[in-house]
Order: sequence, then structure tokens, then C-alpha cells
Amino acid sequence: MNNYKYLEIVSWVKDYIVLEGLKPNDRFLTEKQLCAIHGVSRQTVRQAMMRLESENIIYRVRGNGTFISEAATVHPAQPVKNSVGVISTYFSDYIFPHIMTGIESVLGDAGYTMQLSITHNQVLEETQALESMLSSGVCGLIVEPSKSALPNPNVSLYRKLHESGIPLVFFNAKYPWADYPYVAMDDQVAGRKVTDYLFRCGHESIAGFFALDDIQGHLRYSGYMESCLAHNVKGSERNVFWYATADRSSIFRFAKDKILTLLSQTTAAVCYNDKLAIELMQFCKENGIAVPEQLSVVGIDDSRYASICEIPLTTVRHPHSLLGQAAAKKLISMIDHTCTVPEDELFTPELIVRSSVAKR
Repeated sequence: MNNYKYLEIVSWVKDYIVLEGLKPNDRFLTEKQLCAIHGVSRQTVRQAMMRLESENIIYRVRGNGTFISEAATVHPAQPVKNSVGVISTYFSDYIFPHIMTGIESVLGDAGYTMQLSITHNQVLEETQALESMLSSGVCGLIVEPSKSALPNPNVSLYRKLHESGIPLVFFNAKYPWADYPYVAMDDQVAGRKVTDYLFRCGHESIAGFFALDDIQGHLRYSGYMESCLAHNVKGSERNVFWYATADRSSIFRFAKDKILTLLSQTTAAVCYNDKLAIELMQFCKENGIAVPEQLSVVGIDDSRYASICEIPLTTVRHPHSLLGQAAAKKLISMIDHTCTVPEDELFTPELIVRSSVAKR
């Protein structure tokens, strides 16, 4: 179980208290009930309970149970001076724990607490998270958009946030229509860097696999195309495979023939992220395609999987912890009014060369 899972439970408990209309001194759920609801260990629940107790959300009476404290029922219309809402698409895997650690470290040092909600990259879950944060009266928000490349029904909620004067910083991406700053890796540069490296290694026909529903996928595709055009390679669009984020793990089953045809016409592949790159390498292994001898593969993000997979992956490094810290610092400057015109902040990714690319 991830060490930061307890934060998700802390956020859930705060929402539960509001939604259930619990009052001061009402009896709260037991540790056993919380374990069953969240499917976690008793140790993780105890960590969450200790955090909630330290924030004066609950109190425990030895031998008698857990109860709701006065502080947990602050009227939702009153802003909670030191509470910042964080909404992320995912939490317990990949680069996300590092981003959350970066955010929490800066907020904690500045005296802020963090309320965390997870959307699983679902727009309706983002709606619920935003409504919950508004009702709890957070003093600021740090948000990763869900399906950022698609039309979003939450425009009115973001407008309400803006009208309420609640500062907000996006991370990893931002909606094209949103008038808020964001902190991200420069995804266009990332796409170009890994593609340029393949060209330097002698590859001329390069496939691209990109997520169609997130802005990051569009930007990484843009960098891939920039590199192809700069190297006078025409028709690269025909070598691009687009997929929906939720379908990532199934594309190698349902589009097997199409992908095999694409790989037979190329000597290298640029993947939207490390997860897809590793799944592509497994697909190649199952279908008799040698990596990197027959197909070179590059990813993006330099997740923990990149260096420990069977064929260590060439990729570019996501700034994760630094990105989280930068997002939190930017939000605090907006809350304190020390930054009147906040600007976007993009990190330039670093190329990490490993064994998944062969020279031609």
C-alpha cells in the first residue's frame, strides 16, 4: 500500500462529515469500518486517523470510540484560512505520489493543510471534487484537469471559483479556456527531445503513440511532428496511433493487427509515457519483435518503472516533486497577493538514455 494513501482517506472523511451532516460529538466510523470501505490496512487507517486528530477533525475517547470535533463542522460558507484543496487525476502510482509530496511539503512549511480529492481522470468526479472543495471553504486550489483536451462541463464551476476570488493553479496541464496559471513539464519539448534522439541514432521511420483526450498527448504529438518535419520526414502523420487514456491497456489486444502493421513499417516508436512504452515492449516480446534490435522504444516521464523494467527505457525526466513544489509556491503567492499577475511555469525535461534504443 502506498505511503500516501492515508491522505486520500483524510480527504474522504472531511467530505463524509459534510455530506452526512454530522454534528459535534456525533460518533464516527470505526477503524474496522474505514478499512472495509477503502480496502486498506489498519495501519493506513490509523495514519489517517492520527492526521485527522491532529487537525482537530475528530477526537478519540479510549475504550469508547471516535467522535466528531467542533472544528470539523465549520460552516461551509466560511473560508478555512489555512486549507488548500488539491485535485489530482490519480494518486497512488507512477509519478503522482512524488507530485503530492512536493505540494504537501511546501504547504506544510507555510502552515497550510491539504485536502485531497482524486478524479481518476473522470470529468464527473472532477465536478464532485470541485463542489466539495467549494462547500468546505478552501482558501485556494491546485488542480490537475481531467480529460483536458475534451469539452468540459465544469466551466460554470470554475467561473464560480473565479467570481469568489479563490486562487487556483493547474498542474501538468490546463484547460484552453481557463484563465488560471499552470505548472507543467514542457510536453512539446519532451516529444521533440525523444524524437530528435531517435533521428540522431539513425532512425528515419518513427511511429508515435499518443493519448487523444489529454492536452499532454497533443503537445507531445506536436513535438514529435516538429522533429519529423525538421528532419525532412514527410507523411509522419500516417505513423501515429491515437488512443483514449482509459483504453491504454487494451489497445494491444483490440488493435493488435493495426499495431503490428505499423511496427512493420517503422524502426522506432515514441510513446506518450513510460507506462505505454513498457506495455509496447511487452507486446513486442509476445509477438517476436526484438527490442531494441528490430524496434527502438522511447517513453516520457522517467517513472520508477523506466530503470527497472526488463529493457531499461530511454525517456525524458518529469520534474514531479519540483513541479509540485512550484505549484504550491505559486498558489501561496496568489493567496498572499505577492503575485498579482501569475505566469505559467514550464520545466524543460532532461533526456535519460538507457538500453531501449539501438543505432541504425
